[in-house]
Amino acid sequence: MLDKEIIEKTNAWPFVEAKKILKERNKYINKKGKIILQTGYGPSGLPHIGTFGEVARTSMVVNALNYLTDIPKEIITFSDDMDGLRKIPDNIPNKEVLIKNLNKPLTKVPDPFEKYKSFGEHNNEMLKKFLNNFDFKYSFKSSTELYSNGFFNETLVLILNNFEKIMDIIIPTLGKERQKTYSPFLPICPKTQKVLEIPVKEIISKENKIIFDNSGKDLEKSILDGNCKLQWKVDWAMRWYALDVDFEMYGKDLIESAILSNKIVRVLGKSNPSGFAYELFLDDKGEKISKSKGNGITIDQWLKYASPESLSLFMYQNPKRAKKLYNEIVSKTVDEYFGFIEKSKKQDQSQLLLNPVWHVHNGNIPKEEIIMSFSMLLNLVETSNAETKDILWKFVKKYKPNIEEKNFPIFDRMVGYAITYFNDVIKQTKKYKKPDDNENKALLQLVKILEGCNENMTPEDIQTQIYTAGKENGYKENLREWFKLIYEVVFGVENGPRIGFFISFFGLKETINLIKEKLKNV
Repeated sequence: MLDKEIIEKTNAWPFVEAKKILKERNKYINKKGKIILQTGYGPSGLPHIGTFGEVARTSMVVNALNYLTDIPKEIITFSDDMDGLRKIPDNIPNKEVLIKNLNKPLTKVPDPFEKYKSFGEHNNEMLKKFLNNFDFKYSFKSSTELYSNGFFNETLVLILNNFEKIMDIIIPTLGKERQKTYSPFLPICPKTQKVLEIPVKEIISKENKIIFDNSGKDLEKSILDGNCKLQWKVDWAMRWYALDVDFEMYGKDLIESAILSNKIVRVLGKSNPSGFAYELFLDDKGEKISKSKGNGITIDQWLKYASPESLSLFMYQNPKRAKKLYNEIVSKTVDEYFGFIEKSKKQDQSQLLLNPVWHVHNGNIPKEEIIMSFSMLLNLVETSNAETKDILWKFVKKYKPNIEEKNFPIFDRMVGYAITYFNDVIKQTKKYKKPDDNENKALLQLVKILEGCNENMTPEDIQTQIYTAGKENGYKENLREWFKLIYEVVFGVENGPRIGFFISFFGLKETINLIKEKLKNV
């Protein structure tokens, strides 16, 4: 059991947010006897890793809340599937199907994958599938269903009755031309089924209807039962009000929207939820990851190369700092994951709460011994030419002869990931350096020194001999360049694990032959 004083003092961000929720929303939470946290998803494209991140991080806040209060908690994953399709995603088949149905609600657009009734339903199911695979606890809510079944009706009437006040909030933020046509309510066209962005001509409050100017013709629509939907910022405020949301995190790009939605929900008569703005995910070019572009690494790709826990770690760390998300980041994160597990074995409670893997594993950190780093394992895949886990395990057991796979389930999975990651990612990007005469001479001297070593030497002793070789061959003042030379010539990368440890795993004789082979081939 965690010490309450330690919980109060920790600045681990999930606990900071949890304490903020209880402070800011105390009156409302006690009244309803429940804490409601919301995550949003726009199904205009396939779910991407940022969507996962929002649910994962919100779940970490729930875990922190569980240590602070016994009040029930619920995560609502809300899909804005009544939104009109405005762009054609790049990573979708049968684009002509989508082109023909632009501006229709996503649940009215045929599924280009031909698996579900609509594109919106397809993407909703993809979202639920991967959330279920991670065993997240959440309640799924569909915008289409809540509009159509009347759940939002009472709040929609409230918004209509506060039409002018809401317009006063939104209009100053718009350009002059947009101000002329803006309406919080977007009618669904009875003929085309498209979501129309047209100006309001007259409001009939008693009947909960609006007459819109549809290209010079009157279009009278009820605002109830899915006949209209709301513009984004008003819609967001409506959700907070109708679902009684206490907390929601959102990307930095939505801060201005959140400010306006906060004002609107207060106009409606409720306090805004506690918020948390996180930085965006970027691809390797520094561009924002987008559902419509399909850029950056996907969830399926990450899980092909590394464990779900490593992905959760990536999401936990520095949520207020922009992160690049591409294939090469996976191996780095896996090594960080194992490093944090090792640190946890010597940490007290206050230190553990600041350890990311405590939050990844909800306090139940694995005790498994870490045999070697992922980066070292990747080098072992290359040098051993291992194509199967059995072969790679044989090399590992040369260094740790008495271990059994069944006792190291985390490492056993990592062995499989390493083979796949090496073949798919590293093999495609390797660039082996051709050493000049002086560099070649230095590496041959390294071979000579290694030939004088024996298999009984510790990794540290071997590492010392490698230092000696560098110092004796012009690298005394810059040993970093010496190791970089070894990595680039032997492994085709600029850096890697400690060479002494790698040699202990791979074997002295095998390493000597490997270096000779690389020098011979260049």
